Amino acid sequence: MVVQLNTVDRVEILTLQDNTIDMITSDNSEIIARARPIDQNFNLKGPVLAEHGFSSRVSVTKGDITRHMLFDFGNSSFGAAYNADLLDVDLQSVELLALSHGHFDHVGGLTELMKRTGRKSLDLVMHPAALREGRGKRINDRITVRTQGLSRVKLAEIGVNPVETKDPMLLLDGDVLFLGEIPRHNDFEKAETGRVYHDNGKDLPDTLPDDTSIVFNVRDRGLVLLSGCAHAGIVNSLSRAVAVTGISRIMTVMGGFHLSGREELISPTIEALKGFQPDYIVPTHCTGRTAINQIEAEMGDQFLLNMSGTTLSFTS
Repeated sequence: MVVQLNTVDRVEILTLQDNTIDMITSDNSEIIARARPIDQNFNLKGPVLAEHGFSSRVSVTKGDITRHMLFDFGNSSFGAAYNADLLDVDLQSVELLALSHGHFDHVGGLTELMKRTGRKSLDLVMHPAALREGRGKRINDRITVRTQGLSRVKLAEIGVNPVETKDPMLLLDGDVLFLGEIPRHNDFEKAETGRVYHDNGKDLPDTLPDDTSIVFNVRDRGLVLLSGCAHAGIVNSLSRAVAVTGISRIMTVMGGFHLSGREELISPTIEALKGFQPDYIVPTHCTGRTAINQIEAEMGDQFLLNMSGTTLSFTS
């Protein structure tokens, strides 16, 4: 299955929530714009918040038209929305919501972000398994740690219409691709053990089939892939993007790579990423300090450091 993903002139990813913040970093460039929450009298308005989670406002420009969507919503009920308020981010222009997967650290801020769109209703594109109940991690035979996710009742209460698909789906009139369920083909990015969800009174193994990414095609530069956690594997995700679009040139790989605590996967992941020859590599959220350090050491010319409040612009 090959889809016709439009070419766009610019993709701008404003991170409303990520695991880290350093408010005195001074590496602004044509690509990087760090958060500077300063008012008109040059007073610091407040701190940018970081927490274990991810949320972003994505802007896609083609010609003189720019369109906006939200991809993931952070962990706490307030964190991503607080950062949006602090940085004067316009969310009323948001047309669409998309979700990488149904874990707590990607859905917690949905209610507050939805309020700031000023919309009574918005579509939320996601895999059907994102609504699985009772998700958790089995620690041992006695203890399973549960986390809060989404429910149809909650979505209806806040004016969100779930659009469920396992298949790739073009969004914003073909300017964005929702990858859908990602096949797991390589021999090292295997499903985690111990994850479960609740169904019909029983705990069942949860392989996180809902994990997915969104993809853009920047004119003359290639694909930009944005993942949430890449539980399916960031390499599997890239392979799926290439297969679905028929485009092999990669401009940017950005998102959580889910390598924290999985150090045995770091080296094979980096070697596989090198094979795609991306212009930029931007590990976020759950990639983990050890993996991020190693990616920077081995792919330094391509490496970009992300954090809460940062805007990254990828232009043709």
